[in-house]
Amino acid sequence: MGHKTPAGFEQERAEELASVCLEILSNTKNELYLHLRFMDQALGMLRLAPDFSKKGAGTDGSFFYFHPGDLSALYLTGRSSVNRLYFHSVLHCIFSHMYAGGRRDKAYWDLACDIAVEYLMDTARLKCLRRPPTPVRRRLYQEAGERVKVINAQSMYRFLREKAPAEKAFAALAAEFYADDHSLWDEGGNSPRAGVSGKDSWDSLRETMETELETFSKQASDEAGELLEQIRIENREKYDYRTFLKKFTVLKETPQLDLDSFDYIYYDYGMRIYGNMPLIEPLETREARQLEEFAIVIDTSMSCSGELVRRFLEQTCEVLSEAASAARRVNIHVIQCDERIQSDRAVASPEDLQDFIEHMEIKGGGGTDFRPAFEYVSRLSRENVFTALKGLIYFTDGYGTFPSRPPAYDTAFVFFKEDYSDAEVPPWAIKLILDPDDLEGTEL
Repeated sequence: MGHKTPAGFEQERAEELASVCLEILSNTKNELYLHLRFMDQALGMLRLAPDFSKKGAGTDGSFFYFHPGDLSALYLTGRSSVNRLYFHSVLHCIFSHMYAGGRRDKAYWDLACDIAVEYLMDTARLKCLRRPPTPVRRRLYQEAGERVKVINAQSMYRFLREKAPAEKAFAALAAEFYADDHSLWDEGGNSPRAGVSGKDSWDSLRETMETELETFSKQASDEAGELLEQIRIENREKYDYRTFLKKFTVLKETPQLDLDSFDYIYYDYGMRIYGNMPLIEPLETREARQLEEFAIVIDTSMSCSGELVRRFLEQTCEVLSEAASAARRVNIHVIQCDERIQSDRAVASPEDLQDFIEHMEIKGGGGTDFRPAFEYVSRLSRENVFTALKGLIYFTDGYGTFPSRPPAYDTAFVFFKEDYSDAEVPPWAIKLILDPDDLEGTEL
């Protein structure tokens, strides 16, 4: 593609400088590949684009744009500086940072993404990326490590929002971790250029990288530092919790006019031809998602905080209220249990659900044992408190004793985990792992 040159800049000199920079970046990719062979596709995914109209460098997920003058000046400070710049942008793409901003505050999100990728490079034991962390970085990594389990863009965004540094301190941090320009991220992958290698391509590539990294030698994994763990986290399937919860509703006919399926053309034709005799009338029933019988079990052991439980219930009750409003009768039980049943709140209407949220009091604080809740729900079924139980959702941290036999109803264990670790469940249960983003959306 053509090079954009400033007015008065000699075309021949500009092309020569751009050509030299392309060679520098080619050598950079080769050097990185020698140390990170499992990233061969990722390192070659971005198309190199010299551009005199842009300062510094940056990527939109498809191209790596750079000002040849700025890149050549950076190269004079050392080869590793260019290696880190290019790898910094590649890591943004691997973790889809430019596609994940959503409604987040852009300044905080940009800094969180920069910290996350710089942390990976600072902790990688690779000579081609080696640069001793500054005292500012060491202090931030230590402070963040005490507050979050994994240093990635999402956790650092929450950390920064809670820390809320003053304007001057925030600017200093932004300058410390700045490497590439994020202005092209605003295009959100919707530009024609992004079609070359957009989010789907990077997501697919990241899954391949996980497999390759796990099959490479232990030395390669060790040298990559926390990269494998970060890739696993990003590859973890993302869930829409509201959609997941709707799987536990049933489709039934309700006595309600279904105007959506009503054909006004036949109605109008009949009225005009036969006077007061329409050829078609609105259906007097319509299909709607309903939730008539359901059980929610809350793990109230010491490991599950009241705030996490409240956030889970708020999301859950919002979806259940929509389903309950379509039903004439609901029978929902919200059960609190640690190593024994602590409380059982019967809910018969959306208003009951909302009232429970507003006046909820967490009871318990002992150990975690899942068996009492299942025994209790099964007893309610035997006593006809439940006559057509659709399913049970168990909100927990996952550390407890599971029943040895599957129940007679669908069961889902919902784990709220900020440390991103996996959790084992019996083969008869559905597993859903959520983080704060899944419950709260992108505004944190």
